[in-house]
Parts: sequence; C-alpha cells; structure tokens
Amino acid sequence: QVQLVESGGGLVQPGRSLRLSCAASGSISSSNVMGWYRQAPGKAREFLAQIQSDSTTTYADSVKGRFTISRDNAKNTVYLQMNSLQPEDTGLYYCRFLDKLRDYLYWGQGTQVTVAS
Repeated sequence: QVQLVESGGGLVQPGRSLRLSCAASGSISSSNVMGWYRQAPGKAREFLAQIQSDSTTTYADSVKGRFTISRDNAKNTVYLQMNSLQPEDTGLYYCRFLDKLRDYLYWGQGTQVTVAS
C-alpha cells in the first residue's frame, strides 16, 4: 500500500504562483511514476504532468512552460510548481502514484486550488 498526502493548495490571484507537494509513504517501489491531475468543476479529471523515477518528465500542452514537476526521491515527494496561474487553472489537484513493478495505481485525496481576484 502507498499513501499520498498532498499539500500547498489555496486561493491565489491571477498571475501568481503556487507550489504543490505530494508525499508518498508505505511500500514505495524503486520503479514508479508520480504525477499530477486536475479536476475542474463539472469537468473530467485531466492529466497535467508526470515524472518517472529516473526524472523523465511529461507535460500536458495546456501547462507546458507554466508548470514544472520535480521530485525528491529521498523524501518520496513530488512537487508541482505552478506559475502564471489563471482562473481556468482552478480545480482539485490530485497526486497519482503508479507502481510500475506491481502495476498498482494510487491517488491522493486532492488539494483545492482556486485562482480568483
């Protein structure tokens, strides 16, 4: 089992930045992918970014150039640095952990990000 705890969400004005964190604990395999997804009100959950255990990253076109994903393997933590936030970035942000060795998928409980003036 893997537990994920997200933090760092909140209310922010347009154009400002936020950094989300997701700490994983439990049975952490050495081969994994950690990522961030977002669910806006009334919309489906969408992929934002992911980072492999070797630090290879992938981004959705909608956030490329504004969001940066990184990880600290010693802390089993993944970060999402979000810059130039806009109202359309509002939503519930979820952390996802894929255990590639066991083919198990885990989700965090989500952290709310609201971008409004």
